[in-house]
Amino acid sequence: MKSLWSETIADKITDNPLELRVYSSRLLGQDPDLVLHGGGNTSVKITEKNLFGDDVEILYVKGSGWDLGDIEAEGFAPVKLNVLQHMASLDQLSDSNMVSMQRAAMTNPYAPNPSVEAVLHAIIPFKFVDHTHADAVVTITNTPDGEDKLKAIYGDRVLIVPYVMPGFVLAKAIYEITKDINWAQYDGMILLNHGVFSFDDDAKSSYEKMIEIVSRAEDYIEKNTASASNADNNATLDLSMLAKIRQKVATLRGGAVYALADNSAAACSYASLDDIDSIASRGPLTPDHIIRTKKSPLIIQQNTSTDVTEIDDYAAAYQAYFDKNASDQQVCLDHAPRWSVWKKHGLISFGSTLKEANIISDISCHTIKAIQTAEKLGGWQALPEKDLFDMEYWELEQAKLNKNKTSPEFQGKIVLVTGAASGIGKACVEAMLAKGAAVAALDIDPAINGLFNRNDVLEITCDVTDNAALKNSVDETVRCFGGLDILITNAGVFTANENIEDMSDDTWALAMDVNLTSHQRLIKYCIPFLRYGINPAIVIIASKNVPAPGPGASAYSAAKAGLTQLARVAAFELGKDNIRVNTIHPNAVFDTGVWTDEMLEGRAKSYGISVDEYKANNVLHTEVTSKNVAEMACAMAGEAFAKTTGSQVPVDGGNERVI
Repeated sequence: MKSLWSETIADKITDNPLELRVYSSRLLGQDPDLVLHGGGNTSVKITEKNLFGDDVEILYVKGSGWDLGDIEAEGFAPVKLNVLQHMASLDQLSDSNMVSMQRAAMTNPYAPNPSVEAVLHAIIPFKFVDHTHADAVVTITNTPDGEDKLKAIYGDRVLIVPYVMPGFVLAKAIYEITKDINWAQYDGMILLNHGVFSFDDDAKSSYEKMIEIVSRAEDYIEKNTASASNADNNATLDLSMLAKIRQKVATLRGGAVYALADNSAAACSYASLDDIDSIASRGPLTPDHIIRTKKSPLIIQQNTSTDVTEIDDYAAAYQAYFDKNASDQQVCLDHAPRWSVWKKHGLISFGSTLKEANIISDISCHTIKAIQTAEKLGGWQALPEKDLFDMEYWELEQAKLNKNKTSPEFQGKIVLVTGAASGIGKACVEAMLAKGAAVAALDIDPAINGLFNRNDVLEITCDVTDNAALKNSVDETVRCFGGLDILITNAGVFTANENIEDMSDDTWALAMDVNLTSHQRLIKYCIPFLRYGINPAIVIIASKNVPAPGPGASAYSAAKAGLTQLARVAAFELGKDNIRVNTIHPNAVFDTGVWTDEMLEGRAKSYGISVDEYKANNVLHTEVTSKNVAEMACAMAGEAFAKTTGSQVPVDGGNERVI
């Protein structure tokens, strides 16, 4: 591991210890081999003047909810150092009371809650304290005779502490252990199965001590293990089974989830190990991960049944684990796994948000590497089950889970929208994103690429009349997010205004191919995945021309009428799978690329009214926008239409001919 310290950057902030703390914290946080997603914590002790001009020693410690990788100065909670040090002398203190006392001792009531390790940071008598969950070090501690290995690596330069649950009991244990020691004799401290501390009165020295400690562990691992190639272990994903697995996990969890599949060489190699059932179930890399990953992953057989009974077995085992270890006051969490080892196929990470799923994916990647390394060092050996349970059901960790109980309507849902680069399609994508969904946005226009530029949108350039491209787009959606719940089939084209007698074959063929046939093919390709969707729904964007056609638009009107009839039949056929199919008939939606200013002015002039009057030329005298149609699409896909299928709803401000 290399030091990333830059004297050029540090020299600019030498006189500001808090900014130095921010700088070195970011160096630690940007290395995933040191900390992952909110893990670790850092602090600095600073003497400041209070309101009365008195000197007060303040511990600035990482605040809850902040990530070391991008932490700012305001991410550190300022706490009176003497209060924290006095707390360590108490015989007993519940963690919830500890949090309250820490908050009461803060000098800025608007700062975030101090880290639960604040008391521990306070009793380490150095200005800068760094704490990570370095993979290399923790991996070594998770092996037989791990402590002996550490002593061989570091000699007497590192204080080694047996595992103690984080929080007050850990701070108290170290307070007692270190009462009579000279901290200066140590470069750092290793908490078995937990992580590493380094410390110094100089920010750079504390940081580089951490790098040195971890580097020596990495060197030990390199000398005592042999790497193996994973080049031939890629596997093809069974997308239909992936969607089914996702559905069952979501049902168990009580809400939609994303299922991020990893069939990389490393993941498939791990999932192909002969003893995978044993080693994958022994526990997490560090107990800090358990709140996200649970004790162990779901193990799915290579050729699992359609019912995926392994998920039911996992739920039963989790209940037994809870019953064995819980107190009367504790309430069992949901039984759903957070990640899975799919034998021969790789890994799957589940999350109600993409952020959660990606965090779990990152943790699982580091975990499988550590497990395989530990096996080569004598065997993977995580903490005992009771210690892991106590961490998973720790009152402070549970408080984190309960912070955000409300969620957007479509959180965890996966949506596919066609014609997504403009107009109604684009508005549907935006509306679904606002309600928490992840969206595959398809359009023939290459401008779709980079239009949304966010990780919860899969942007695909696709000609919906290209059969292979359409199928590949559906498959790619499932491969990216794990399934499909909602289809908004919207792509369409206004064909030339031609009377039947004068119509060209190309006009008719284009209208039918884009406005009817492509929708039939798309629905066909989506049905196998919607069948395993969460409250699945299809929303079809048709046209006012279905109930109220006009002359010169027979190709467009006939295709949209056929599309509406297709939707009605689909409602019959798919009802048995609980897939709802509903249709919207928009009219006079002018905020699309089809309507130019010149066209609007020409149409308004032909009626002898202004453009604004023309836009609102309906019963309600209101303008209908793409957003209005998108809101109806969301309603049809959501709870409002949960008991409705086969319906046709106009969104037109009230059209006299339709009424």
